[in-house]
Amino acid sequence: MSTSPIQVAEEPTAPVAQHLLRIDPLLLVASLGLALCSFVTLRTLPAALYGGDANKQALYIGIGLLGALLVSRFDYSHLRDYRYVLYGLVVVLNVVVFGFHDVQSSHRWIPFPLFQFQSSEFGKLLLIVSLAGFAVDRARRLSEHRTMARLMLLALVPAMIVMKQPDLGTALVYVTIACSILFFLGTGWRNLGALALLFIVAAVAVLTVAPALGLHLLEGYQKERLTTFINPPNVCTPTDQTCYQLHQGLIAIGSGGKTGTGVASASQASGGFIPEANDDFIFAVVGETYGFAGAAVVLSLYALIIWRTLRILTMAKNLFGTLIASGVLAMLMFQIFLNIGMTLGIMPVTGVPLPLLSYGGSSVIVTFLAIGLLESVHVQARTASAGKARVVIV
Repeated sequence: MSTSPIQVAEEPTAPVAQHLLRIDPLLLVASLGLALCSFVTLRTLPAALYGGDANKQALYIGIGLLGALLVSRFDYSHLRDYRYVLYGLVVVLNVVVFGFHDVQSSHRWIPFPLFQFQSSEFGKLLLIVSLAGFAVDRARRLSEHRTMARLMLLALVPAMIVMKQPDLGTALVYVTIACSILFFLGTGWRNLGALALLFIVAAVAVLTVAPALGLHLLEGYQKERLTTFINPPNVCTPTDQTCYQLHQGLIAIGSGGKTGTGVASASQASGGFIPEANDDFIFAVVGETYGFAGAAVVLSLYALIIWRTLRILTMAKNLFGTLIASGVLAMLMFQIFLNIGMTLGIMPVTGVPLPLLSYGGSSVIVTFLAIGLLESVHVQARTASAGKARVVIV
């Protein structure tokens, strides 16, 4: 009697239901948890003082969540074919903003009738996908110095444009994304060390050498933001806005104690003493209102997102998916550590939003789209694993 292999088909499942079963539930829950924390925190702030509207934030969250679910159903691998188009959009969108009126001396937004579109935020996601595509093309020539140089140059071009807007924080995010992709691509430690040394030399040149020669590459307030965290906040002067901002944030966090002052007694937040309390310094509001307990919840949700992102990075079905996940990981971790660090006085004040917590449509939507990309990598990995035929001998 002859034997022959037969393929046992999976039980039929509705496409939508099958897709929902293959997404990462913990990543989605952590993202929604942070979005809920943002909504609750913004409701405690007086809109007349800060301008943050909790109802608008809820709308941004809804749009972002819908976008994430749609992106998660799309096979991310097809995006590699459009890497040149996506990179071109990064550059074009960040250049176009200079043609519109400035807002608070900054050219960062493209105005529409009902909302403003911050192109540099969307540039983060476009840069991740396009750089990942270019990196895969150069994976076989990783040992060549030109590979690292080309990828860094591709990141530095839009970063320099964004710095001119001016938006130093986002420019640093762009560079961090490129470094992360190079690291997970397998770039040698010697090359990465040389790159780190180059950045240190460049920072010293920009902050000290260039001003001594009469070349001011950074605005005065940008240099102040980068150096204020080195000085104790108790030496603030009335005209030192950045140091004042940091000082008020530390007072808010310190007054929160273990369980917080509560909404009614949060004098720093409700009194308007914390500049940008709905945006850059929203973590200080959480610390004052809900104390160590509230801050621990927020940090735990971020830790959960980072853990799930690392897991998705390792299970991706191809190198392109791994590099996309590494870029998203760098974008989220850099913004989380820099924002919370500056609130605590251990990092420079750069105006980087806290993902899913800070008020703002562009930031919230882009972060949810990044979560959607991670879910797409996860779904495709699960699908590829499930697609392996089970063979039995009869």
